[in-house]
Amino acid sequence: MPAELQHPHSKYSQWKFKLFRVRSMEKAPLPSETQLEKGALSGFSPPVASNIELDNTVGPGSVMKLCLGGKSKENVEGPGRRVDMKLLEMDTHMNHLRCLCRLCGNVLRKVKGPVHDVHADLDEASKGALRKMGCKFTSWPEVILKVFKVDVTEDTEAVHPLSFCHCCWMTSIRGGGVCSFSRTRVPEWHPHSSSCHLCSPKKPSFQRTGRKKRKAIPRAQSLAKRTRWDHSNSIAIGERRTLKPFGDRHHVPVLRAWKKPSIQREQWVKNITHCQKDHLSTTLISETLPVDFLFSFTCLVCDHLLFDPVQSPCGHLFCRRCIIKCNHVLGPHCPACNLPCAPDDLTPPAKAFLSALHSLPLLCPRGGCGQQVRLDSFKAHCLGHDLDEQNTNKQSSELDIYLLTNKGGRPRQHLLSLTRRAQKHRLRDLKNQVKVFADKEEGGDLKSVCQTLFLLALRSANEHRQADELEAMMQGRGFGLHPAVCLAIRVNTFLSCSQYHKMYRTVKATSGRQIFQPLHTLRAAEKELLPGFHQFEWQPALKNVSASCNVGIINGLSGWTSSVDDSPADTITRRFRYDVALVSALKDLEEDIMEGLRESGMEDSACTSGFSVMIKESCDGMGDVSEKHGGGPVIPEKAVRFSITIMSVSVLADDEEEAVTIFTEPKPNSELSCKPICLMFVDESDHETLTALLGPVVAERNAMKESRLILSIGGLPRSFRFHFRGTGYDEKMVREMEGLEASGSNYVCTLCDASRVEASQNMVLHAITRSHEENLERYEIWRTNPFCESGEELRDRVKGVSAKPFMETQPTLDALHCDIGNATEFYKIFQDEIGEVYHKANPSREERRSWRAALDKQLRKKLKLKPVMRMNGNYARRLMTQEAVEVVCELVPSEERREALRELMRLYIQMKPVWRSTCPAKECPDQLCRYSFNSQSFADLLSSTFKYRYNGKITNYLHKTLAHVPEIIERDGSIGAWASEGNESANKLFRRFRKMNARQSKAFELEDVLKHHWLYTSKYLQKFMEAHKDSAKALQATIDPVEIMEDEDMSLDITDF
Repeated sequence: MPAELQHPHSKYSQWKFKLFRVRSMEKAPLPSETQLEKGALSGFSPPVASNIELDNTVGPGSVMKLCLGGKSKENVEGPGRRVDMKLLEMDTHMNHLRCLCRLCGNVLRKVKGPVHDVHADLDEASKGALRKMGCKFTSWPEVILKVFKVDVTEDTEAVHPLSFCHCCWMTSIRGGGVCSFSRTRVPEWHPHSSSCHLCSPKKPSFQRTGRKKRKAIPRAQSLAKRTRWDHSNSIAIGERRTLKPFGDRHHVPVLRAWKKPSIQREQWVKNITHCQKDHLSTTLISETLPVDFLFSFTCLVCDHLLFDPVQSPCGHLFCRRCIIKCNHVLGPHCPACNLPCAPDDLTPPAKAFLSALHSLPLLCPRGGCGQQVRLDSFKAHCLGHDLDEQNTNKQSSELDIYLLTNKGGRPRQHLLSLTRRAQKHRLRDLKNQVKVFADKEEGGDLKSVCQTLFLLALRSANEHRQADELEAMMQGRGFGLHPAVCLAIRVNTFLSCSQYHKMYRTVKATSGRQIFQPLHTLRAAEKELLPGFHQFEWQPALKNVSASCNVGIINGLSGWTSSVDDSPADTITRRFRYDVALVSALKDLEEDIMEGLRESGMEDSACTSGFSVMIKESCDGMGDVSEKHGGGPVIPEKAVRFSITIMSVSVLADDEEEAVTIFTEPKPNSELSCKPICLMFVDESDHETLTALLGPVVAERNAMKESRLILSIGGLPRSFRFHFRGTGYDEKMVREMEGLEASGSNYVCTLCDASRVEASQNMVLHAITRSHEENLERYEIWRTNPFCESGEELRDRVKGVSAKPFMETQPTLDALHCDIGNATEFYKIFQDEIGEVYHKANPSREERRSWRAALDKQLRKKLKLKPVMRMNGNYARRLMTQEAVEVVCELVPSEERREALRELMRLYIQMKPVWRSTCPAKECPDQLCRYSFNSQSFADLLSSTFKYRYNGKITNYLHKTLAHVPEIIERDGSIGAWASEGNESANKLFRRFRKMNARQSKAFELEDVLKHHWLYTSKYLQKFMEAHKDSAKALQATIDPVEIMEDEDMSLDITDF
């Protein structure tokens, strides 16, 4: 005590004042006591050096400072006391949060039903309910994010509740895991503060009525204290409500127990860190180590052995998880010395300290083990114990399976002799186990799992015949064919309804079994494959297109505007709506799309948008399709078909920069991939009628370009955008659609503005300049003639545009018609070389006829090529070979001309793979690199040796072959994949389907042709046919088993059934 306070002759007032200051000093703790109390609360004694330092700081000077400063918060409470108050507040705040729902904020105990963890995985009941509605999520955070639009993955226990009530669970289930049908308003959760509405709730009853709070009656000091009930776990919200934590079912009053500050602080810290199950206690150390040595390996927050240790700037050691949680709750300060310590300031300790920590010997706590294990291998040692226990439990459970439990009463009956209800009761445990396995491994396909188990049981019992029958039924072949298999057989063998029904009755009567399905079953199966069955949505909605999804085959003349004289249209047309047909085509590729996602390693649920679909459009006339049967109006006996092919499907994931192609059509030029959209009896040369019939198709196509399709693929709604390329057109159809003059025009090319003379003088150096927009502008110039020019000047200005373009086509080259056109030109060159036209100026018609007859005779004799009236693809392939040139050279008299013909064919054969291959960069890279050189050599040969034929003229396809192929390959990557060969190959299908569905009315006949042609191109039916190629032999064995046993070598192809 200072000497001035001990002076004997001080005045009374000064003595009274000083005495008051001394008593204040006695009540206030000294700084040394504050530090010691803090050390006691943290559960350890400070080092000796710290004690010495504290003793040096306590002296007369610091006492005087305390006396002069008074009882301030800094001097009286101390940092340890403030930390404890903060911990107490956070513990109370977290107890409040545990009683509330994370999503609606209601009190959990007031809501009936179980409580669910926010961060847990879906339980079996919830997962099963959501799977039935198409949701494939596996955890609650994903469902909550989709339904309530709240991300709970970043929630912390100090700010957010970790549970939600049963009402919110019902909301998630009713919404199917994707939406919410209730107006649940998710509250905003804020960190604890001095004005926290949970810990310090407002009391609106006082503010509303203006009443004063009643003063408490003071108790007499002489009376003994009564026992107070423990209300520490209650939560005061409002004036009259008191909430108890959820799960408290004890109604017996509990006395409030007094706890030491250190124990209370340890409990608060445990509630914050929650590391009791993860971190190891110091009691596991097998040897008796010095206290100070052991203290250096202990976390100063949780008092456990250090796990993933970090060091603060002040030199204290903590577990990384504990110090981060402690800083999040108490602020960025060191819990040991209260110095600033942010998470970024934490550093790993020295390697020597880590090696010493990992070498600590621990005693295994498992009973009967007693082994000493190093700290770094302690976890692996405990995992070994767990695996041993699992194996032991598994063996005991396997033994229990074979023990039949009979609890007395009547003898245990066999399973097959029980009623269905009793069978369900006995097998309920097995059913639940199989269901869990099916949901986890097979996507919920319980039926396939049970059938496979039965099949394996039959195989193990050597009952192979019954197993074969079961396997045939599972795969839809053999005994009782699947309806899709029967439909595929009918469509691929072109059987009419009466023919199929006759076969169905014959097989059933002969074999005694119903192997084929009746016609009504086939009609039900084909509804799912035809357009108009699946639901979809366009965002935004298509302009001028109905939003109805259930639209099948419609009349192509619907919406036809009558002419002035009201004359009816002399045509019949049937078509699918373009968008509905695309939906059906995508659903047909559903398995391929999902398989592509799996092979690309993409998460199924993450790829719901960014799908791009590339469509190839084809349109061509089928020529004369006249038939002797049928009635109706007088219509042209020529038909036109508009069809599409899905070339590829790609997806751009959210976190990716480039799109990944998940499906590519393996056979883009096959009739199996070319799906018909519109069939019409019309002449392709009738521009006005063709324009009117394809006008609605063009309008739907343009509307789909500006929208995106929402369609369920793989159980999840996905977004698709479509890109259309009109490449499957021949020269004649391109000129019709783009409004150009006929192919005999002076403007030889549909890709550039070159005239026939310019193209013959410069055969190679031309660029693609025409486009659909430019053709529209030129048509307006042709229609209005704004410069008042003459006919020839106007024609030269618009470069051959004479009609309004009505459909956009891709400026490209059709590979099939290019082959046919070039083969036709070579056929004429062969005739001229046989007759030596380079010597003769104007040969007569009789001479040309004799040269052609000689050429046909030679080709028929040597190559067995029959003469054709019109060049086709098969004849062109056989003619454009080196063998055919050698045969022709036998008729050419001059050796020099023979060598020129051989060189011309050699160059053509070198160039042909570039435009015929699907991917020239992979299939023929050498020919692609040499194409420009070969085309220049080919052009030089034409302009020199064969100048007599190409002096001022050149054919259309020969000009495109020499001038535009490299540019198209560089832009599109391929010419052969975008050819019209699939549409041309389908011409024979039209005639076969028309014979198959011969009816009195051509309108109904066209509907049947369109329907069966669409089913013929179904990937779903093609896979069934591929999987059941060998089922015909089993079918024959079923019909006549004796005959098949006698003739083992008999084989029957399903396509010739």
